[in-house]
Amino acid sequence: MQVMQEGQTIKHEIYGLGIVTAADLERTAIDFDDHGPKLFVTSIFVAEMIGEAPATPPKTKRRRKASSSQGREKGSCSPIVSRGKSFSQ
Repeated sequence: MQVMQEGQTIKHEIYGLGIVTAADLERTAIDFDDHGPKLFVTSIFVAEMIGEAPATPPKTKRRRKASSSQGREKGSCSPIVSRGKSFSQ
């Protein structure tokens, strides 16, 4: 069992390419390019290491939350419909 270094680039069979964000004897956290952050049990985790771990691990970028407005203008309201009647807020 090998504990991976933070910043190490790996390739997982299912999740693809990712970067190790934290690792110890129990858990390994990886931020995958296409699937986001995942946590694995170190003792059973299998992945291919790609290249060498950097001397200073890169800081991971925080992902932005998706906007809940979905194209609505700021301050606009959608109508409320109750039993077939339409009301404005």
